[in-house]
This record gives sequence, C-alpha cells and structure tokens, in this order.
Amino acid sequence: MYKTPATSGGSNGGGIAVTTTTSVQSPHTSDIGDRSHHRSAASRASQFHPARPAIIDLFNLYLGINGRNKSDDSIREPPNKTQKRITALNIDIPPRDAQFLPDFEQLQSQFPDHEQLYTVVESVLVSLVIQCSNHGPRSKFILFAIRSLYSIGYIYWDSFLPYLLSSVTSVETSVNIFSTTSPQSDVSATSAAGPNLSNIPSPNLESSMVSANAQSCMAISSLRKLLCEIFISALESNQKPSTYADIFNKTLSWLINWDLCQNGSDEVDGVKPYKRDKALFEWLRKCLRVVRMLVEDNKCRVPFYELLRSGLHFSENLPDDVALFTLVFEVHRRRDMMAVHMQMLDQHLHCPTFGNQRLLNQAAVNTLSESNTTLRHSPITYPSVLGEPLHGEDILLTIQRGSLDWGRANRCIRHAIRNTPSPDWWRRVLVVAPCHRPNSQGSTPGAVFSSDMICEATIDRILELLKITNSGVNCWQDWLIFSDLFFFLMKSGCMDFVYFVDKLVLRLAEKDHQVLRTNHVTWLFAQIIRVELVMSALNTDSRKVETLRKLLSFHKEASSPDSDNPRSMLLDFVCSCQTLRIWSLTSSAREYLNMEQLRKAKKIDEWWRQVSKGKYMMDYMNLDDNSIGMFWVVSYTMAQPACEMVMTWLTCDGYTELPEPNPQANGTITVRREVNPVSLSLMSGFSIHLCMKLAFQMEDNMFSGVHAPNIAMVETYTRLFLIQPHSLFHPLLSHLHQKNPEILNKPGAIILVLEILNYRLFSLYRYQGKNKSLMYDVTKILSTLKGKRGEHRVCRLAENLCMNLIMSLREFFFVKKDGKGPTEFTETLNRVTVMTLAIIIKTRGISDAGHLLYLQTMLEQILANSTHTWSHKTMFYFPSVLRDALIGRTDKRPLAIQAWKQAEATVIHQCKQLLSPPDDPTYVMTYISHSFPQHRLYLCAGAWVLMRGHPEDINTGNLGRVLREFSPEEVTSNIYTMVDIILHNIQLELQQHAHSMQDVISNTCNNLAKFIWIHELLPPDILLLALTDRDDDPHALRIVVNLLERKELQQRINCYIADRGNPDHWLQNGVFKRVDLQKALGSHLSWNQKYPTYFDDIAARLFPVIPLILYRLIENDATEAADRILQIYSSFLHYYPLNFTFVRDILAYFYGHLPAKLIFRILNILDIKKVPFSQLFQERINSSEATCPPLEYFASLLLKIVNNVIPPLHISKDEGQNRNYNPTTNQSGSANNAFEPQKAFYQIQDPGTYTQLVLETAVIEILSLPVTATQIISAFVQIIVKIVKVQPNPIQSNNGFGMSPSSLYSFSDSNDASGDCGSKSNPLTIGVDFSNSVLMIQACGLLLAQLPVEFHVKLYEEASRVIKDNESHSVVAYALLDPTWAAQDNTSTALGNVVALIHAFFWNLPQQWLDNTHLLINQLRPVSSVSMLRIAFRIIGPLLPRLANAHSLFIKTLELLLSTMVDVFGKNTKPLIPVEASDITDLIDFLHHVVHYEGQGGPVQPNSKPRPDVLALCGRAIENMRPDVQRLLFHLKPNVSSIYAATKNSQNPS
Repeated sequence: MYKTPATSGGSNGGGIAVTTTTSVQSPHTSDIGDRSHHRSAASRASQFHPARPAIIDLFNLYLGINGRNKSDDSIREPPNKTQKRITALNIDIPPRDAQFLPDFEQLQSQFPDHEQLYTVVESVLVSLVIQCSNHGPRSKFILFAIRSLYSIGYIYWDSFLPYLLSSVTSVETSVNIFSTTSPQSDVSATSAAGPNLSNIPSPNLESSMVSANAQSCMAISSLRKLLCEIFISALESNQKPSTYADIFNKTLSWLINWDLCQNGSDEVDGVKPYKRDKALFEWLRKCLRVVRMLVEDNKCRVPFYELLRSGLHFSENLPDDVALFTLVFEVHRRRDMMAVHMQMLDQHLHCPTFGNQRLLNQAAVNTLSESNTTLRHSPITYPSVLGEPLHGEDILLTIQRGSLDWGRANRCIRHAIRNTPSPDWWRRVLVVAPCHRPNSQGSTPGAVFSSDMICEATIDRILELLKITNSGVNCWQDWLIFSDLFFFLMKSGCMDFVYFVDKLVLRLAEKDHQVLRTNHVTWLFAQIIRVELVMSALNTDSRKVETLRKLLSFHKEASSPDSDNPRSMLLDFVCSCQTLRIWSLTSSAREYLNMEQLRKAKKIDEWWRQVSKGKYMMDYMNLDDNSIGMFWVVSYTMAQPACEMVMTWLTCDGYTELPEPNPQANGTITVRREVNPVSLSLMSGFSIHLCMKLAFQMEDNMFSGVHAPNIAMVETYTRLFLIQPHSLFHPLLSHLHQKNPEILNKPGAIILVLEILNYRLFSLYRYQGKNKSLMYDVTKILSTLKGKRGEHRVCRLAENLCMNLIMSLREFFFVKKDGKGPTEFTETLNRVTVMTLAIIIKTRGISDAGHLLYLQTMLEQILANSTHTWSHKTMFYFPSVLRDALIGRTDKRPLAIQAWKQAEATVIHQCKQLLSPPDDPTYVMTYISHSFPQHRLYLCAGAWVLMRGHPEDINTGNLGRVLREFSPEEVTSNIYTMVDIILHNIQLELQQHAHSMQDVISNTCNNLAKFIWIHELLPPDILLLALTDRDDDPHALRIVVNLLERKELQQRINCYIADRGNPDHWLQNGVFKRVDLQKALGSHLSWNQKYPTYFDDIAARLFPVIPLILYRLIENDATEAADRILQIYSSFLHYYPLNFTFVRDILAYFYGHLPAKLIFRILNILDIKKVPFSQLFQERINSSEATCPPLEYFASLLLKIVNNVIPPLHISKDEGQNRNYNPTTNQSGSANNAFEPQKAFYQIQDPGTYTQLVLETAVIEILSLPVTATQIISAFVQIIVKIVKVQPNPIQSNNGFGMSPSSLYSFSDSNDASGDCGSKSNPLTIGVDFSNSVLMIQACGLLLAQLPVEFHVKLYEEASRVIKDNESHSVVAYALLDPTWAAQDNTSTALGNVVALIHAFFWNLPQQWLDNTHLLINQLRPVSSVSMLRIAFRIIGPLLPRLANAHSLFIKTLELLLSTMVDVFGKNTKPLIPVEASDITDLIDFLHHVVHYEGQGGPVQPNSKPRPDVLALCGRAIENMRPDVQRLLFHLKPNVSSIYAATKNSQNPS
C-alpha cells in the first residue's frame, strides 16, 4: 500500500518512490476532452465536514483497517533477500459486503445536507481507490462499494470519474511516472486538488520509498487495473461525452507510456520479473477492454479515428500481448486505408515543371500581404503518416538518404539543374548548408531540398557533362550555363564547399566513373574560388590543406589537338590559373603545387605584358582565336587589368558634345562616341569574377554624371546580366540606391535606368520573379512624378514600364505592396490593371482562395480615384467573379458631358485668348497661373471645338507649351475628357447635320493625326488607349483602327525597325545608331530634355497598347479590323518582349470565338523558328482543313512534355546521354537524337525557360486547332484510357520518338466515340517505356490544367462517361491503387488511368478553378453502389488538403461527398446489394480526419478542432443516413452528445 499525495490543505504525504524519471512523449493523447474539473468551495470544505470521520470509520470497518493495523503498518519494513518476517495479523473479520449499503444509508440519514455528504463520500472514495488498489480484497470491496453507491444514485460517474482521474494524474506525476513534456496537456492539466488523506489511516511507506522501480511499477499496475474495472462499470451505463473523452485519454496515455517504469533490474527487492509482467498484462488487458468498449461500432462512444491519431501505433517495445498487437494492427490497417484517400494516385511522381507558376499558400493565412504570395507549389510533397502532404523543411526531416523519396527529390533537382529555373525558384526550395546557417535561424518556408541533396545532384550533373564531353560532343554552352548556376549555389551557401570537394573526389574515384579526362572540373572551381564562403573555407577550415590537395588532383594535362581553339586554350591554362591562386592564398600548400604549372603561368604574364606594351593589337572586334583564348585566361588571373582593358575598348573614341535638341534645354551634354559593343561570343569566356567587376565599373561610369555613356557600353552592360542571370543579377534600382543614394538624382541617371529596365532587362526581371517588386519600386517613382509640372519624359517612361510589368504578371498580384489604401497608379495604369486581372483570372486562374476574398478590396483600391466603366461587350468576356464586382458601377459620362456644357463658354473664351494667332508665349504662363484646375481639364477639348476641324486655325505652339507645362496626370485627364467630348460631338454632328459617317470619322482622324504626329501635342499611346476604352461608342474603335492604319504611324514603325535591326539585340555587333531625341520621342516628351535616348522611342511605347487594342476589337466582333492590324504590325510585334505570352493569353481568353484566319494571323506574331511547334501542327495550321488531328498528334504532344517538362521517373547515377538535352524534331516528325545544346536564358526570354516554352507551345497548339474542346478532350482521354502493354517489336508509327522498342504501348482505338479525334484512324502504337506511360498521364493532367475552363467541363463529362462504363466491383479496389504498379504488372485499367489523370489535373489547377470539380461527381450521381461511392471519395479526397484554407470551397466539396454517402446509405435507400456500415470504415475515418484537417488549416495536430459550421453541415447530412451509419458518424454532429461539440473542442469559424 501507499499514501496519496498531500493536497494544499492536508498534511505531508508520501508518494511512490521510483527510480525511473524519464518518459516517452506520445505523439498524441487526444484532444477530445478539453475542460478543467474545478472543485467548488464546498468540495474543499468537505475535508473538515463532521461526517467525514464517520464515513472513514465505515469504510475502515469493511476494509478491515483498525488502529493496530495502522501502527503495525507504520513500522513495517520491506522485506529483503537476507531476512523474512512473518507477521500474523490479529484483526477483526469485516462485515459482509451485502451489509454495506444498509449501513451507509443509516449513516446518510444522520446528515441532512446530502450535497455536502456526497462531496465527502466522493473525496473519501477517491482516496481509498488510490490507497487500496494494491490490496486485492480491499480493492474488490472498493469496486463493490462504488457500484453499490451508483446503484442507489449516490455516485455520479460524470463528476466522480473526472475527479478520480485528476487525482490519479497527480499521484502519477508526483512519482515522475509521466514527464511534464507528455502531450497530455488537454486532459492531464485538469486542476483538481488531490484528496486529503490525512484523516485516513494508511500504512507508512516512507521506508518503501527506497525500494526499486519494480515495486512502484506493481503499485501503479494495481492502481490502473482497479481504475479500468471502475471504467468498465461506468461504461455499462450512458455517460456524458466529456466523461468518455476523459476515460479514453487516460487509458490511451497508459497504453502509450506502458514501459516507463519497466527499465529496472531483473529482480529488485524480492519482486520477481514474472510478477511484474503478470501485473502489467493484467492492467494492459483491462485497458484494452476499456478502449474496445469505447470505440466499438455498436456504441461508438468515442470515434475509432481518435485511435488513428493517438500515436499508439508508434509505441516502441510493445509488450508481447496478442490483444494489444491485434489492436495496433487494426489501427495501422485503418490508418493506411484512411491515408490513401488523402493522397493522389502517382503521389511520388508530382514534381516541378518549372513551367507551371501556380501559387499555393500552404500556411493558414490570416492577413494578406506580398510576402504570402511568394509561396508556390512545393517542388515535391511527401505524405505524412495520416496522408497529409508535408511541405518545407518538414520534408527535409522526413526523407531518408537512399529512400524512394530521396531519389524523387534528387531527380527534381537534376531536372532543375538541366533546365535552369529562375534563382527565385532556387531560393524558395533550398536551405543554407548547416555550416553556414546561424543557430538562431528558423525554418525556411517552402524549402524542401537539403544541402546533401543539392550536393549529390550537382555532382551527378558534373559527371553527366563530363561523359557528354568525352563522347566528342561540343557541350560548352551547357558548361557555361551550369557554371553560372554552380556559382550561385555556392555563393548562396547551399553547399558546404569542403564537403562537396570530398564527395566529388569519391565519386570520381569510383571504377565506373573514370571520366575525368579534361580540365572542366578545374575550370568550374576556378570560377568559384573567389567566392567569399569558398575563400573562408580555404583559409580557416581545419582541413584546408587536404582540400587544396584534392583541388589539385582534378588537374589534367591538356590533350586537345586543337590548341588554337579559345575554349581549349582556356582549359589548357586553367590549371596554371588555379595554381597561381592557391599560391597566393596560403603557403601551407605550396609544397604540393606543380612547378611546371607555375612555369606555364609565366606565359600568361608574358603575353599580357606584350599586350600592354602594344605588341599585340587588341582589336576586340577582330581578335583571333589565340588572342580570345589568352584573354579568357587572363580574366581568371588578372581580372582587374582585364576589366580595365574592356573599359578601354568601350571608351577609346573619347566623347563629343551633343547638339542642343531643344531651345528650352539648358546647357549641353557630352556623350561618349559610339563603338561596337563587346560580342556575346567573346564575353562568354570571361570569368564570372571579371563579369562582376565589369558590371560594377560600368555602373560607376554610366551613372557618374560626367559623360553620358555610349550605347555600346549600356548594351555590353546588359549582356553581362543575360549571360550570367544567376550569379550577377541584383535589383538595379535598390542596388544603385545602396551604392550611392544620390546616384539617381544625377542628370539622366533615372532616364537611363528606366530605359535599361524597360527595353533590355525587362524579361530578366520576369525570369527572376522580380517583376512584381520592380512594379512597386517604379510605382513609387511614378507617384512622385505624375503630379509634377513638366516631368513628362520620365513619368511617361515609368508609366510605360509599369504597363509592361503589369501585363507581364501571370498570377494574381497586389496593387499595393502593403495592401492598404488607394493605388498610386495613374488612371491609365488603373485601367490596364483591371484588364490584366481579367486576363489572369480567365486564362490562368487564381491560385489562392484568399486572393478571391481580397479581389473586391483590390478593385476598390484601383477604382478609388477612377470613374471609368467598361462596356457590356468587354464585360461579357470578363471572368464572372470580376464581372459581378464591376457590373454595378455607374457610367458617369453623362455627368461629365453635362459638366462640360456648363464650363464650355468659359473654356472657349480662355482658349480663344490662348490659342488665337498671332503667337503670344507670354500668355502661356498667365493661363497656367490664373486658370482654374477644373477649366484646365477641358483645355484639349476646348481647342478641339475651337479649331472646328481645321487645326491650322489655332495656335498649336501655345497649346503645346501649355500642355508641356501641365503635369503628366493633367495631360492624361485632358486626353480622356477630350475623347469623351469628341465622341459626343460626333454623335451630335451625325444627328444634326447631313454629313456621312465616313466623312466625319475621316475628318476626326485627320485632326487627331495632326495632334499627335504633325504637331506632336499629345502622347499617342495614351490617346489610343483612351479611345480604345470607349469601345461602347460605335465610332471609337473606327477612329483607333484608322489611326493605326495611317501612314504617319507606319512610317514611325518602319523607322524603328530599321534603326533597331535584329530583335535579338544581343546578336548585334555593329555600331548602334543613336536616334535624335526629338525624332525618337516627339516634341511633347523632349521639349526641355537634353539627355539622349538609348533604346526609347515613341513607337516602342505602343508595345503594350496594340495588344489591348486587339482585345477590344475582338470583343466588339471587329475581327476583320483586328486581322488588318495584325498584318500591318506583325513584324513590329516581333520586338515586343511579351509576344509569346500575348499569343497564348489571347487565344485562351477568346477561345471558341476566334475565326481560323485570325488565329493564323495571331500566330504570325511569333518567330516560328524559335518556337518548338510540331511539324504536323504547322502543316495543319497552314491548310484550310478543319478536321481533328489523329491520336498520334496528341500523343506526340504528351511525349514532348514527358521528355522536356516533367522530370524523368528514374535516374541512375550512371545514366548516359538520354534525356540530358532537348530532343529536336526533323521535318518528318521523327526524333533526331543529335545533341542540341541547352538554351541560354537570353534565347528564350519569353516565357523564360525551355520547359515553360515547350508547355506553353503545346497550349498554343491546342488552342489553335480548328476543332471543338469536346473532340480534343476525347482524344486525350482515349490515349490515357487505352494505355495497354503489348508484345515487343510492334510496327512503330511514323512519328517515333527515339524510345527503345523493347517495351512499347498501344493506344487502341475506341469505337464508342464516333466523331471524336482519331476515331477513324488506325490503332496507334508509340514506342514508350512502361514507366513513361505513367508520365504520359502526368503530362496530360499538367497540359489540360493550363487550358481554359471550357476544357475542364468537357474533361469532367468525358471522365464520368469512362468511369460509368468501367465501374466493376472486382476492379475498383485495384484500380484505385497506384497505376505505376499496374503498368509494371501489366494490369493497367481504364478506371485507374482516368482517376490518375484527374488527380494529375487537380494537382496543377489553381484553387479558383477547383470550384468546378463538383461537376464531375454530379455527373456520376445518383451514386447507387459502394464501389461508385469509393470512386467518388478517391477522386475528391486528395483535394481536401488543398482546400484547408478555402473554407467555402471546402464546405461545398464536403457537402458533395456527404451527399454521395446519402445516395448509398440514405434512410430510404434500398441498395441492390446489402452493404454493412462496417464496410466503409475507411470513409468514416477519412471524414473525421478532413474536418480536423480543415479546422487546423493544415496537418492535424493534437489540438486540432473542427469548425462549428462544418459540424452543422455534417449533422444535417447524417440525419438522412441509415442508423448504423449515423452511429459511426455520430460525433460529427453539433449536438451536445457529440464528443467534439460537447467538449467545446470545435473552433469558431474565421
């Protein structure tokens, strides 16, 4: 026996002495009971109640306890091995148990206050349970007494049990059985004081506290056994849900922590191990019985789901007990079955495509800000034990080296290294190596690749390139691209340099990897040897000498016979370069250096001295190969002299004064004379260190303010960033500001920066993912300039750059970085932003549901200072979510016209004074100083009315002076007002006069042309946009088309094309022609400017304008006019940096509304030679045939995505050249296995990477086909459904893809889809490995997710048809497993393939488009069988984790699943085949899991809580189900009988 612990008001009490103080933290103890059992003041007063001694005496009598026993027990010492004491107790025989109840009732009658008496009895009983549990007869009587008192209503389980459990927890805590770190906080923290046992005689166990762990374990075992028997008695009647929760929590915690006191010796103080084991198994079995009673299906007092997340199945060293093993096995089985519904088919295949920029906010976001929008789909996901996808560094802690998922992660990285996604992607997915990571640094959101993974994949890529090089293939371009990325990874600290060198040496030493025959590896290390982290490792690391020796081991003697080749010379001398560097780094490694290399290095110095003395003429435009190679070598040894030499090339012709472009411009400006820019081929061999030095020195020279730079220097500067996008990039505006805060205030500096950003580095910022932050930075500049008088050039340039940036965004964005207040945009930008939002939402969707909630606020910010309304035709094409938000805006143009009429007389009077000849410049300042702002708003309108169609009748000189003195925003307002009044006057003129419409329109266009082209009074881009935005007027677009077709504008366009030359400016090596400032920008923008232009031109300002005009023309069914505009400007749009994106978006935006002729014209905007269109597509698009292509065509699209977009399924370390490069396609459509170098970024600036280019090209092809979405979807589904394995060596189709014929797939024809694509073609057989067939499904899902919503609806229809046709009880279970296994086992099914396709499709959809997924399940309803119900759950189940932060969509999806359950298990449903509720326990568990997942907003935690509205939804559906199913789902109801509702464990909806 032992004493209970003392309470706050009691005497000192002893606890059980144990030696074990450690505890095992259970993964979960349960959160279903979350309340505190506070004892009232009456309970505390019961310790001193007069009835207490009498009650204690009564129990002592029946327990056989008297004073003598107490004294004997108090002096008793525990036996030991050396002595035995036999004590014959002389005690009175207790009364029979049957007499207890009458005695108690007699005692009860003596005390009238039954409530107080009840409290005393409860307290005494709790104390006796703890005291007497280790005494067999007494514990039996205690159990009998409790049952008897309950039978007469004197024990209330719902109050007694929580008090008992709280006291037991206190006892266990006092003896350190449980650690405070145990996750029992929700239950074990219940605050009830332990019972005061000071008045109860008990044996003195002070001496026994010295005993070993065994006695404590036996005492605890006895206590738990007695408690379990009490629990069993309580469970024989109905209790409150909170009571069930308390019992479950406590019992489960005992099971999870069963072995905490089992770590003693085999025999301690005479207690044999078998005795402890017997006691252990006795209470374990009792606990198991309690758990079984709680979770049994016929009662379901506690959902079985609580066991799944309890952590019981993770307990180690489980005792050898069959019943416990059976329970744990069942938990594992049900958990695995439930987790299946959380995971998509082919979960392990989901990898980054680097072409799909889907945003996904994985965290529970309560506030919307810019920082949250950078979270995207994790490159890989890893399912946790309950099926939820893990993200970020959780994956790093989970994936073990050598596992399947480790290989999966590595193939993602290898794929990334080959395809060079942007540094923005790398920064999100990488973590800093442990050696570079501060201890205080927290976890990195989204980071999923460890330093070890990056190191391994980087070494694999090096070996891969070495093998290609050894095969005689020229892959120098691939080495250059890889070196740029390698530099970035090392500089970012993602790899430990010393560790990397060690691993590389080991890999190269392997027998199968004897591939180091050249100095490419040494060249790579020469690129990074000046990186700060590398320098630190080589100077301070304890292994620096060993590391240096290993670096020297990579040196190889040059063996290339072509010694005059620049690349060969560099590789020949690079060992000498590195040797010199190591010599200068440290003296400790000099003894290991090759003296021959040092002597060879002297040749470099000698050559450079001769160059410096002028012996070798360094004409950089005509260097021979030997000079190029030696200069490359010098860039590695003497970067500063080489940098000075390049700067000398670019400044060698001195400078000259520019003629004054305008009388208003004060002073002159000197500019460096034009020379040739440094060619890209020459720059490609420069060391990265030299490139960095050049960039910094050119910045100092360009922005110094002394001389304006020549175009050659600016062009060379931008080329540096194009060839080294990873290692050199830095945000230019912030970089210059940090370098010198005053640098942008120097003359022309801000103009030059904006020109560089708008016309040279624009695509680089988009590739880097920095276009959004650049938009915010430029907006700040714009907000300060738009209201300043005369700042037209800089403001319009910044506005045009912002326009391009906004239209370059491919995902939802915030118009303000902080998300608060009206925008700082101009009126033009506000209108462009709304149109861009419409394009994004309609063609790409909104990836985060939270952004949908922000949309209304965002529109209010945009339109806070705007009165513009969009026409009904424009709104017709808007996505519904945007249309609904804008449909209620009032058109205020009638009010504007009315205001004009009121001010017209005054305005005309002022205009007569200002604009009447002769020229009086003095009146200009008088007008500006004394006119009212509301009158200045109508200046252009007044001038238009005053000239009466004859511009020569007004003084355009004064008008131009006044407009130039206005602020840019005032000019914009004048233009928009003038357009409204022009269109109003046209209507009046047509109504009141007999003029023909053609004459009126022609006259208007002539006058406007003189305004913008002859007198150059207004910026043409703003005027065209203002007219375009009034497309609801029948004459506005006619005027726009007329202005675009006029010769004045076309002459400007032709001059621009002639001056700029090749659209690929980086290929131009000739001297750039500088265009005169006024000729380039016109009088309005250049009137007081003297700083020259570089790339800016008034024609280039039309790049973002023409696409918007085309949108308006198509919206208004003016396709013929759009066709003419495209025909005129197709060559010009080749210079547009977003032309590829424009083609893709306009085809998606107007899908189904474009005639074939216009589609062909739109495609001509692209440079066909740069776009990987399939040959069959090019043939069909040029023909007038409007038939659907054969299935071979669609299969070839998918195979192209498999080969270029999706990472390969398996990559061995020894793989050769397969999939290492982009396959080319010859004219016949078959694959050409010739090596094609990896494309550098500057070759595919739009959309940015080759993977994106391939994916978006496939989208363009599909959207351009002259067939319906139904036919296209039918073709793709046929291919996926009919993937069946055939015997080797079939007849291969004409479009072979270079696959091995040893394992091929046949895409059989389907006869039930008459009229669909390929329905009449011969059976298709394409050579493809079986693993690639699974990737075909992934590729198809990815591709279809990029298409407009019209395709999604058709996909759901076609998929539902296939599912219905293939529903079979015998195949459903197998089909819903991983189809990868099916492909390997030759048992692929149509059903499994279609579900896998749907999952791959869902995986790539934005959250907004997931709203349509209910269409698929509705197509399958009414669900009449369990097999179809399982299919519905298998399809929709994996969606629910993605919807954890989209509450309304989650509710909609959950309601759909519950409705399908009602279809099968409804009260009035009579299934053809009887089905028991126990057959769907996995679905029941899954429903419990997802409501907790959504309540948590992520993976389920111990304190996860369902939302009340979710419980209410479940409750409504459950009421319509069969009673047996209702019982299993009972606790998902909102009534007080539910554990989740009654314990207040559900959280409030946000």
